[in-house]
Formats: sequence, structure tokens, C-alpha cells
Amino acid sequence: MRRALRQLLSVPLSSQAAEAAGFSGRIQEAPKALHGFASQTWGTWLPDDASENKHQHTQSRLAQSPVTHLPLGPRTRAMMRSQSCFQTFGPQGQIRSMFIQTQNTPNPQSQMFLPGRTVMESGVMSFSSAREAMASPLAKRIFGIDGVTGVFFGADFITVTKKEEVPWAALKPLVFAAVMDHYSSGEPLLEDKEMQARSDTAIHEDDDEVVAMIKELLETRIRPAVAEDGGDITFKEFDVDSGVVMVKLSGSCSGCPSSTVTLKSGIENMLMHYIPEVKGVMEAPPDETEQEGLKEFQKLDSQLEGGKEGSGAEKPAAHPMAQHLSN
Repeated sequence: MRRALRQLLSVPLSSQAAEAAGFSGRIQEAPKALHGFASQTWGTWLPDDASENKHQHTQSRLAQSPVTHLPLGPRTRAMMRSQSCFQTFGPQGQIRSMFIQTQNTPNPQSQMFLPGRTVMESGVMSFSSAREAMASPLAKRIFGIDGVTGVFFGADFITVTKKEEVPWAALKPLVFAAVMDHYSSGEPLLEDKEMQARSDTAIHEDDDEVVAMIKELLETRIRPAVAEDGGDITFKEFDVDSGVVMVKLSGSCSGCPSSTVTLKSGIENMLMHYIPEVKGVMEAPPDETEQEGLKEFQKLDSQLEGGKEGSGAEKPAAHPMAQHLSN
């Protein structure tokens, strides 16, 4: 996430806010044009999806303040993406194809998979255990791959996080196959249509002015930049006495080696500069559900490893498409 600390604001700022200004250059609407990437194609024929994810932001004192409308310089970003080509034949000889791109993130254990269509209509969803993944057919498929530790859904991308010892060369084809199988099956993204995406930065009527300003700054300036790297940041709480903001990092940001730098040198300085009441920013510890999920995952992983060593059973055959892509 060091790439989130690039562009300086085009007006003079105090030395205390200099690093915040660097991060704020990233906090703007991302251009639609992509530079320096190669397409990756493979998979299954699907109907066009013309739906777009649209965001509406509330207006508050922060949005009306002149300091929040400082001009931001133009930004370009090279995206390195891998290239492959694959086609299969469906029923009655119908040619099936799907375009998927992969993009590296600042976290070497996380990669973004862009299927070329809307993933989440609104908001984001994060799954840190197989139990949580039961709520989504797609997340369930991906968690069925050995070595996957996290799945994150964004507007038009899927971030997959893996164990350090598992190479991407072995994992990518399996993720491709899982994504292809999901979109060709016609299954919904979420089993429960009433299930709401996380909206911890939504402003509520009972929020005081400071909390509303924090949420708006996170939603309009910080989250879009973090999402470009396949991650997300959400508001947890604000301690009025200490002035500390607690936030939750997910997706590629979770466990990223550079997340501390981004949190302190970028996000903290920006919030402190725009909102004087903020004195610091800290990452919230895992809640009880996340801790239980992590324990279950570690327990299951230990059992699987022990079973493999004890039985000496051969590894199950890979998905046909995964075999093709790995060749």
C-alpha cells in the first residue's frame, strides 16, 4: 500500500500535514482508463452486464469546507496484469469465453481478480473463514481451494488472500476455474438476498458532527484509493476522550506489510489535518466472530496437514481448466 502515498496536494500545507497531503493525492475518483496492462482471457460465455456501481455521498460540514476542495493534480497509474488466452465449448458446440484480469497488490499474499463485470452492486463483503464463506456460493468455491485464507468482494473485483507458502502459480488457475464456474452457473453472489453489504462508513442520524466528518472523509477520499489496491477500510469507533479513531482493514490491506505505514503516514495524518478533534488512528483488533473463524481455520488446516502426512494419499485431480491454464 506504499503506492497510496504518492501525489502531493497542489497548495502549500503545514509540515504536520505534508505526509497526509501525499496520501490525499490518491484519494480522488480513479480514472477509467487503464495504462500498461495486458488482457487475460479464458473461460465461459456470459451475457453482458451493463449495470454500474453508483455511489451517493451525503453532504456535511466537511464537504462544505473549502479546505476539502483543494485541487488535486492529475494522477496516472500503471497496472501490470498477466496475459493468457483460453476458450472452451459449451452445449451444442457453443463457444464460451470470459475475460478476467489479475492485478498485483502491495500485499504479496493477495491478488485482485477482475472478471470484467459488476461483483458487488453496492458496498463490499469480506470473508475470513470457510464458515463466513457459506453465505456466498462464489466465496465458498474459492475457499474450497487449498491455501486460501481470505476472500474480499469489491465493486468490480475479487481479492483473494493466500498462505505464504502457497505459490500463486499453483493457485491462480484454480481461482480462475472457481470464478468461471460461478458465473456460468447463474448462482447469486449471496445466498441471502436480504444480506446487507458492510456499510460501516454510512452516516447515521445519531452520529455527532465529528463522527460524521470522519466517516465522510473515509468514504469519499480514503476508501476509493484503498480499493484500487484490492482492500477496504471501515470505521469502527471514535473515542472522544483520547481522540483516537479505530478502523478495520480488510482485503489486501489485512496483513499487508506496508499497512502500518499507510495507516500512520497517510490515513492518520490526513484525518488529523482535516479534523482537529482526531489525535490518532489505530487498527481495531479482530472481533469475537473473526477470532473464532481464525481458530477454526487453523484447526482445520492442522487436521488436513496431519491427514495428508498420515495417509500418504495422492492429491486430488485439479479442475480441467486449471490444468490447461497451468500448462
